[in-house]
Amino acid sequence: MLVLGIESSCDETAAAVVKDGRTILSDVVASQDEVHKNYGGVVPELASRHHIENITPVISAALEQAKTSLADLDGIAVTQGPGLVGSLLVGLSVAKAMAYVLGLPLVGVNHVEGHIAGAFLENDDLRCPFIALVVSGGHTSIYEVRGQGENVLLGQTRDDAAGEAFDKVAKFLKLGYPGGIIIDRLSRNANRKAFAFPRPWITSGSLDFSFSGLKTAVITFIKKMNHEPTAQEINDIAASFQEAVVDVLVGKAFLAAEQKGLNKIVVCGGVASNQRLRERLHEEAKKRGAAVFIPSPHLCTDNAAMIAAAGTYYLERGVRAPLNLNAYSRLPIV
Repeated sequence: MLVLGIESSCDETAAAVVKDGRTILSDVVASQDEVHKNYGGVVPELASRHHIENITPVISAALEQAKTSLADLDGIAVTQGPGLVGSLLVGLSVAKAMAYVLGLPLVGVNHVEGHIAGAFLENDDLRCPFIALVVSGGHTSIYEVRGQGENVLLGQTRDDAAGEAFDKVAKFLKLGYPGGIIIDRLSRNANRKAFAFPRPWITSGSLDFSFSGLKTAVITFIKKMNHEPTAQEINDIAASFQEAVVDVLVGKAFLAAEQKGLNKIVVCGGVASNQRLRERLHEEAKKRGAAVFIPSPHLCTDNAAMIAAAGTYYLERGVRAPLNLNAYSRLPIV
């Protein structure tokens, strides 16, 4: 089965062709980082406009890279949420038009479920059940994945997602956008124990997250410094903040595995490309005799291969979306 995946939930316009839900034949992403960096975050209206400009050439490039024609496709999978509604509608409109004209089955995919499905693209030996930690700019949540399409929410962020906290701290430090990538880079030449920032555990045994207080603690600390922080101090602040976030993410991922009696953890989403997080996860897994599966960095960030992978599962089972399929800013996995 050849499935065209289309992803436009935020500020990446992406298209991919995936065979049988496992083999990536093409994966094309047009980033908008340069568009939004001057604003310190994504501007929804600008994102929507650039999706309109990019989506047709991106789809054409994906088909060309896969050496596939429209006639070869067996179905189309498109992100319907969660995300920015204006951005989502661009991808949805194109996907529905193509499905109608070509007479192809269409399926809407939950963006978060797409991240989880992306783990199967590089790990043939990955089998359910497992714990999935989804950590990105807008999402920080933990699921028990009992089977493909069977995801039980165990915990989620109560305020800022981890990626949002990274971006806000980076913006206050005037580091630029996207903040997570910059903080990750600066932290490699810094003392991550230089400053003691809080670890927001919430309550004992809780699998929920809360990064707003940590973000505020870092910003308050900087404001109370009686001088402009030096370059090295900025690096140390970034590293100490990052270490606090990583401690919580790693701790709660393995706590979930303990609570459910599982020894496999999938970590996905944009923040999963963070070098320190990946390092700590593998260290902890080795200590516990557990297995950790983390997609390559390019499959952690928003992409359409993961959407095609998730969509293939549903298309194979006869799931079809109507042509009035709508976009949703919030869309829980059901």
